[in-house]
Amino acid sequence: MRVIGSIPHPKLSISIFSMNEKYQIRFEAGNMEQIFKIAHNEVNGIEGIKKMVDDEFLEKVMIRFNEMFLAFKHAKEKQ
Repeated sequence: MRVIGSIPHPKLSISIFSMNEKYQIRFEAGNMEQIFKIAHNEVNGIEGIKKMVDDEFLEKVMIRFNEMFLAFKHAKEKQ
């Protein structure tokens, strides 16, 4: 797997990887990450991925990170 690009964002680290005819888009926030995989033939390279990762998509990623954070926090508090 090799890094082929990144998307600047003020709160997230967004990296684009290529491996086995698939792109992986990795979003990292603190100790959490989300990874989306898409076949090379489904998108027009890095530029296609950057178009796909628009404000609406990023908003949903941020909501999911918040849900992940709260679920993990709740699980730790139960101990």
